[in-house]
Amino acid sequence: MKFCVNSGVKVKNLFIIAALLLGMNITPLAAKQFNALLFTKTGGWHHGSVLEGVTAIRGLAKSHHFNVDWQEDANYFTKEKLANYDVVIFLLTSGDVLNEQQQKAFEDFIKQGKGFVGVHSAADTEHDWPWFKALVGRTFIIHPTIQTANVDVVTDNFPGSAQLPERFLWTEEYYHYGDAHTKNLKYILTVDESSYEPAAAWGDLKVEGMGDFHPMAWYQEYDGGRSFYTGLGHLGEAYLEPFFLSHLYGGIYWAATGKGL
Repeated sequence: MKFCVNSGVKVKNLFIIAALLLGMNITPLAAKQFNALLFTKTGGWHHGSVLEGVTAIRGLAKSHHFNVDWQEDANYFTKEKLANYDVVIFLLTSGDVLNEQQQKAFEDFIKQGKGFVGVHSAADTEHDWPWFKALVGRTFIIHPTIQTANVDVVTDNFPGSAQLPERFLWTEEYYHYGDAHTKNLKYILTVDESSYEPAAAWGDLKVEGMGDFHPMAWYQEYDGGRSFYTGLGHLGEAYLEPFFLSHLYGGIYWAATGKGL
């Protein structure tokens, strides 16, 4: 059998024609569910569990068929580069990590209906940027020593809580947060202060705890986009716990797609 092609036909088309003639089935590579930028830059405290967190999220990307790019380079926060992503994950970030131009690019990203995920010290990031503090929802103030406590699920209709038990024992660096920066926060997890010692003192800064309502995870729609935050994830061992990973993936999935409620 002979067939001719002119010089304008690309080589890949020739392979496709040949495959069809041979009765082969050609299926294009399937697109991934969504694209995530994983950002771990620190301008303050650097958690030793960053690498465990990165490894875990890369594993989630394989298990749940999404793309993830890990960066510590704030130069990725441009309009052109952020256009490639559906969600940005601030994993264990801290301090001042973006300049004014990068902040503007990120604000525009969220306003386009995209998503944000903050893990643990994301609430200890960009203290002088009011828009970002409202995106996260609450700001870290202080924490006591790492302890084991009872954590309660206060809503089970969110993807990040659907697979969690109503109450579970968890070891964490339990943050004390300031007041909510928006009225949109919908709470997912709280910690029972009667099950651990919440008092903390750093010099003149002293707290007894947050009281009967001590939130640890929440989500919201904010400025056109979506935001999920969890205060869990201080210890590297947390990223080996399947139900914590289900909590984390559920938040990433909702922030990236808006689906799952």
